[in-house]
Amino acid sequence: MSELLCREATLVDLPHIIALLADDTLGKGREDITSGVDDRYISAFRAIDASPDQMQTVAVLDGEVAGCMQLSFLLGLSFHGAWRGQIERVRIASELRGTGLGRQYVAWAIERFRERDCRLVQLNPHKSRTDAVRFYVSLGFEATHEGFKLAL
Repeated sequence: MSELLCREATLVDLPHIIALLADDTLGKGREDITSGVDDRYISAFRAIDASPDQMQTVAVLDGEVAGCMQLSFLLGLSFHGAWRGQIERVRIASELRGTGLGRQYVAWAIERFRERDCRLVQLNPHKSRTDAVRFYVSLGFEATHEGFKLAL
């Protein structure tokens, strides 16, 4: 496999990111770029890009976007005012899953959190993503909490 380049995303990467988000069982019902990238995606990307505590990233292999994830840096009062890192919306191109690319990409993300002195890294894969849950457990993550959501 070629060398993986992980970096902050640019607006040019946005159509590739949305395509990756749409390329899974849950995402195909949420994302749609058949008529192009609409203003809501662009607005959200710009807000993420402008925040010092958010980072939309891509993994690039052979010059092509092969993965995406969003990193959030969260400050809280717990643990004496410690930072924590939140990993969201991790996707690897379907044809590249199982190649070790995801393992490299998450390791890169963890290093970004270490650079910002985060005390822990957390993520919340959907319960239906059993392969993802197994993957994160293999990386040393523990299922310590039960997550809840309320659609508005």
